[in-house]
Amino acid sequence: MNNQRAVNRVVGAVLVSVLFWGASPGRAAEEAKPIRDLARQLNQAFIDVAENVSPAVVVIRVAHKPNYVDPNDDTSPFFELLPPELRKRLEEQRKEQEEGRRKQQEERRRLRREPAFDGQGSGVVIRKEGYILTNRHVVDGAEKIKVRFRDGSEFVGEVRGVDAQSDVAVIKIDPQDKQLVTANLADSDKTRVGEFAIAIGAPFDLDYSVTFGHVSAKGRSRIIPDPSADQDFIQTDANINPGNSGGPLVNIDGEVIGINTLIRGLSSGIGFAIPSNLAREVSDKLIIDGKFVRAYLGVQIRSLKEDPDYRDTITGVKDGVVISAIPPGTPAKRSELRPGDVITAVDGKPVTTAQELKGEIRSKAIGAPVVLDVHRFGKNIKVEVKPEAWPDELTPVASRRTPNSEDKASSLGLTVQPLTQDLAEQYEIEKMEGVVVSEVEAGSVADRKGIRVGDVIAEVAGKAVTNVKQFRQIMKDVDPKKGVAFVLITRGTSRLEILRDNGE
Repeated sequence: MNNQRAVNRVVGAVLVSVLFWGASPGRAAEEAKPIRDLARQLNQAFIDVAENVSPAVVVIRVAHKPNYVDPNDDTSPFFELLPPELRKRLEEQRKEQEEGRRKQQEERRRLRREPAFDGQGSGVVIRKEGYILTNRHVVDGAEKIKVRFRDGSEFVGEVRGVDAQSDVAVIKIDPQDKQLVTANLADSDKTRVGEFAIAIGAPFDLDYSVTFGHVSAKGRSRIIPDPSADQDFIQTDANINPGNSGGPLVNIDGEVIGINTLIRGLSSGIGFAIPSNLAREVSDKLIIDGKFVRAYLGVQIRSLKEDPDYRDTITGVKDGVVISAIPPGTPAKRSELRPGDVITAVDGKPVTTAQELKGEIRSKAIGAPVVLDVHRFGKNIKVEVKPEAWPDELTPVASRRTPNSEDKASSLGLTVQPLTQDLAEQYEIEKMEGVVVSEVEAGSVADRKGIRVGDVIAEVAGKAVTNVKQFRQIMKDVDPKKGVAFVLITRGTSRLEILRDNGE
């Protein structure tokens, strides 16, 4: 904390200098010297951070698979955060890269050469055995990975594991005889808004660039337009750009407080990093198991503070998380929870935001009972629920970087999931092949056509639907703007509906 105290002294000295602004030149010069000395200490603090942390930072080069879908297409939630001029430039680059990749793969197959490295990001070493923390979207679709250190040494990397919802990934290299420098992960819960934040990475292929700013905010959620994403971002005005992804955001003591992940416009002063505590939690599991099994309740939630109308209608509770809906087939549906319940604590630990509730449930033992403190219309009760493993089918589609079939379904106002036995019983459906509608957006095309939660989709565009994967594949090949024929089954009755996305 010596560096932080030096910073405080510099700030205080600057304030003192203002008081002597009108003093004589000799006195001003006398006062300026200690201020310059303190400024030099602050300057040296930044230099020390850059020199001490950079050896643990790596540049990651990725050669993508031939059928890789670029994350900068319109299925990516990150893409929407970019300014129009950058989106246009990336669209043009993507088309050029796809054409170049196709030609390179053809040439490679002909000559049996190495794949072309067409993607780049950053990472940070967290264990001496060669484990490197980065973003999932940096290594997504990788056929081959190379990891380069500041001294120029380069190693082949392999993906140890990824977690789509947090956008965390771990790469493993064989360090051989190289003594790796590791970064220290801070306790991001102790990070304070206003403290210095320093980003190190390779923006626009400019390796080991160092920028600094401050922690602008903590606990940012709903940044990505996907409520199932695990969002608890640190916001910073440190200048981060494409290529910084996966690199560290560090404090004045050289500790990693976050992993740089998102930007909202170039030079906007708005960037986002995954908090180090979340990155540590996920990466530890990825290193051990190769995957992160996330527990979930299956409730649609929002903070009570974000719902003033509901807050004004209930008494006896000021903070908590409101359950707005409980989808069928979820752990919450199999418990005593009800829509309108306000969850105030998980196993005795208070929760006031949706992200806090998700964070408490995330690492609970699968199937082990959890006791929730619940306020239900004037009464405080306890409800036991058994979290289950997050189903693969509910993994955010955009985070998986699949083609934009799900976006097409979303444009019609539909969300689907597998037709399980539990759902069949819930909706009194005879077991059959198809997918069940799990959500219908109010006012959407599907809503106006009378499609409701529990309806079974048996055919799309004349093709039988047997599972979610097949549904997505069919949706990939249709054009909702021209109209899509759906055969639906409701309580045993089949009907045909034409759904057309008219842009409204």
